[in-house]
Amino acid sequence: MRETAYAKINLALHVRRRREDGYHELETLFAFVDAGDELAATPAVHDSLHVFGEFGTGLSDPFGNIVAKALNCLPHGPGWAVTLEKRLPVAAGLGGGSADAGAVFRMVERAQGLPDDWAERAARLGADVPACVRSEACIGRGTGTELEPVTNDLAGTPVLLVNPRIPLATGPVFKGWNGIDLGPMPSGDLRTIALEGRNDLEPSAFALVPEIVDVLAALKASGAWLARMSGSGATCFALYDSPEACTAAAAALPATWWHLTGALR
Repeated sequence: MRETAYAKINLALHVRRRREDGYHELETLFAFVDAGDELAATPAVHDSLHVFGEFGTGLSDPFGNIVAKALNCLPHGPGWAVTLEKRLPVAAGLGGGSADAGAVFRMVERAQGLPDDWAERAARLGADVPACVRSEACIGRGTGTELEPVTNDLAGTPVLLVNPRIPLATGPVFKGWNGIDLGPMPSGDLRTIALEGRNDLEPSAFALVPEIVDVLAALKASGAWLARMSGSGATCFALYDSPEACTAAAAALPATWWHLTGALR
């Protein structure tokens, strides 16, 4: 079996409060790009994982990787030999590890179905994993695991992802949030929420990686109708009216930046 681990972006991310358990109460709009890491699995005597690709070396402990954890938490027969081509940068606000785990869940579903409590198992792996299992646009509340459907009027929209090739861990970004609740995420379809929403983690991420400001400035000047940082950064996304505009924007980027073009699912 083969499965794409679709890159996750947060079209909006509103941080409402810091909870007593140390997590943050969020309202976010998840969307997914039609490209990402690539996984393949074949039956084997026992589970194994081989990681390669441009960003494969960014995973220092492949066997403690979330893919291995996803395999461990789901019944899937005697074993699977899994290969993971790591095309997405690590610690980049794209839910790369969560998307990889989501791809494992979908492969298990195709092979033999998922257990009834799959969502709870996914949530134990990470807050973004339940959304990444379906990899469909949705609203996330709580820590991001409480999912709600949303009208997806942006399917097929050209998208450009850009990262300055600087890893940015989630913890320090949330720690740097100023604690001010700027209000709830708006309601409506994807376009409305995206345009009227915001990412409350941008100021904290900018302070840690100032290069994100340069990425956003380049995207906002490229003809995009929306440019914003995704998740806790450092990746930013831009949405365009045409594939040609998206391709032209990508061609104008500095060669030192990582980028990926695609379309929203």
